[in-house]
Amino acid sequence: MPGGGTWVTQNKVRPGAYINFKTAMRALGVMGERGTMALPLELPWGPAKQVVEINAGDNLVDLIGLDILDPAALLIKEALKRARTVLLYRLNDGTKATVTQAPLTVTAKYSGTFGNKIKVAVQQNIDNEATFDVITYLDSREVDKQEQVATVEDLQPNSYVTFSGTGALTLTAGLSLTSGADGTVANQDYSDFLAAIELETWQTVALPSDDASLKPLFDSYIVRLRELEGRHVQAVLENYPVADYPGIISVKNGVKLADGTVIDAAKATAWVAGATAGAEVNESLTLTAYDDAVEVDTKYTNSQIEAALKAGEFLFVNQHGKAVVEQDINSFTSFTPTQGKKLAKNRPLRVLASINNDVKDIYNSYYAGKVDNNEDGRNMLRSELTTYLNTFQSINAIQNFDPETDIVIEPGIDGDAVVVGLYIQDVDSMEKAYITVEVR
Repeated sequence: MPGGGTWVTQNKVRPGAYINFKTAMRALGVMGERGTMALPLELPWGPAKQVVEINAGDNLVDLIGLDILDPAALLIKEALKRARTVLLYRLNDGTKATVTQAPLTVTAKYSGTFGNKIKVAVQQNIDNEATFDVITYLDSREVDKQEQVATVEDLQPNSYVTFSGTGALTLTAGLSLTSGADGTVANQDYSDFLAAIELETWQTVALPSDDASLKPLFDSYIVRLRELEGRHVQAVLENYPVADYPGIISVKNGVKLADGTVIDAAKATAWVAGATAGAEVNESLTLTAYDDAVEVDTKYTNSQIEAALKAGEFLFVNQHGKAVVEQDINSFTSFTPTQGKKLAKNRPLRVLASINNDVKDIYNSYYAGKVDNNEDGRNMLRSELTTYLNTFQSINAIQNFDPETDIVIEPGIDGDAVVVGLYIQDVDSMEKAYITVEVR
């Protein structure tokens, strides 16, 4: 057969066709998706000390054993009103509920008081009297049934309990599991949570607690991630304007839901973090209604609201039978000539965060170690960034972008370095209208 294959230089010896396949030049990077927030909770049930990914629309029972309407899952439900994904971390790990009737021992799948709601019955099978049906109940509701089993060894674990022991089963109308305990939560558990989510990708993290000792922990964590790791993420804390930092959103008050449930400021961090993560780069939460909220839990006068905004506090106000966000801001108030007011607004901050995270991913994934650091290579990077930023301009996240003047790429001091300058003008949302009405 004639020679064949691919070629780099024209040095082939055998006659034949040497063919290279390539695709037309196109941008490799895309705008990253938003919508993921992290949430640490003390729960009566579920996997402990690990990150569980919950996506909007998932069956919560399958993931953590709790129904989305269970009171214990309230803040998960609130977060998912706006977030696409919640990275849930159960802080506490207590004692598993259990019960024994020889030779059978039944143990709750997870620790916590929720396990005390479980009961197991062993009934004679109506078709084969030599076997049994073993039924697991949760609050008198059947959640699992295993039919025609004869021994303990025949039983399989289900979503709520495990079985142990050896020997033939015996009849019982109901074995109630007891002694399940939730355990306690210490500050170290929150530190472990922060360490666990550092390995994940997310935009916001909520601290649904008013514990004053925890807020500096989250504050310093966010500062480290933003300043040293280059991860433009935010934390949502209750009443912590002292942070005075773009990466910290300080929630001043909460809301009341239509069913009467009160979501105080600490609990409201879950919704705010979910809404902030879920907001697109061209979207502001100013005057956005808190889903299903009919009023705020604490009302403020006009002068108090103005003072709160100047102090960098995120708060809710009443508007036409709803609780709405007064202004989509963070806690940053110490403005300087190079760190201006725009950094206090979360919409422009989302643009900067996306550009930071996406450009880093694009460069690391497609250019670092793969593209020559010469004029051709730098022009490829320029073309990539031009396409990327044009996407932002097309959705009105930035404006007046001119790739000829707003992208500067030069060789660095070392042969493997490039210096990139990006100049952008963000687009904010209309919030203040100064109107003059002339009557003639």
